[in-house]
Amino acid sequence: MADKRQITAGLYLVATPIGAARDITLRALDILDSADVLAAEDTRTLRHLMRIHGISPGERPVLAYHDHNGAAMLPRIMRHLAEGRSVAYASEAGTPLVADPGYRLVRAAAEEGHAVSVAPGPSAALAALTLSGLPTDRFLFAGFPPAAKGPRTAWLRELEEIPATLVIFESPKRAPRLLNEMAGIFGAGRPAALCRELTKRFEEVMRASLGDLAAEAGQRTLKGEIVLVVDRLRKSASVDDLNAALERALEKSSVKTAVGEVAGELGLPRQQVYKAALALIENR
Repeated sequence: MADKRQITAGLYLVATPIGAARDITLRALDILDSADVLAAEDTRTLRHLMRIHGISPGERPVLAYHDHNGAAMLPRIMRHLAEGRSVAYASEAGTPLVADPGYRLVRAAAEEGHAVSVAPGPSAALAALTLSGLPTDRFLFAGFPPAAKGPRTAWLRELEEIPATLVIFESPKRAPRLLNEMAGIFGAGRPAALCRELTKRFEEVMRASLGDLAAEAGQRTLKGEIVLVVDRLRKSASVDDLNAALERALEKSSVKTAVGEVAGELGLPRQQVYKAALALIENR
C-alpha cells in the first residue's frame, strides 16, 4: 500500500467482497490500512482479505464482533471511540448491517455522538436483485426465513401479498424446502430467480417460476450461498378498477407519478398502466 491516509476518529463501516477479492473499493482499503482499531464479524476473513491486498494490521487491535460476543465486545469498542480512535468494522462478506449484527454497534455509536461513516461496496442482496431480471423499482430484503415450520409458514404468509420484489437469503441445504413451500403459498407460477455463488467462479442464476425452481432444486445438490429473488404478486384488476385508480391518481399527480402509484397499488406492469393513462387522457 502507499503511504497511509489519515482518517478522523469515528466508526467506519467497511463493505467487503462477497466472492471476488478485487471487488473491494479503494476507499475501503484506505480505511483498513489507516484505522486505529479493526473490528470484524470474522477476524480470520478480514486478515485474509487484508493480506491479499498487502495490508498488515501491525500492532493494531483486531477485535471480533458478532452475535455471540456482542454484549461483551460492544463496551470495548465504545471505549476506543470514546478515547478518540478510528474504528473500522467489516462484515464477513458484503455490506455491514445487512443480515449482520453491526446495527447495535452503529446505534450505540450514534447515541454517544460519535461520527459514523460507510465505505459502500458489495452486497449479495443487491447483486442478486440486479441479476434476477425482476422489477427493481420496489423491493424488500426479508433476510433468512425462520428455521421452524410454523413460524416460517406465518412469515411466508406475511410476504405473500407485499407489492414489492422479495430478496431472501437461504442455505443451500434448505433452499429446496423453501422453494416448495413458497410455490404452495405464493403459487407455482410466480416468477423468481435463484442466485448462487455470486461473483465467484461457479456463479449461477436460475430464472424460472417458483414451481420449476422447486423441481430443479429437488433434483440436484445446491452449493454455495443462496439468494432467492421473487416477483411481487400480480393482482388481477379489471379495466374499470385500473381506470378508476388512474383517475384518482391523475387528479393530484403527474402522469409519471400517477403511473408509478397505480402500478404499485394494483401490482400491474408500469407499461400497461402507462398505456391506460394515455388512453384516459386522450379520451377526456
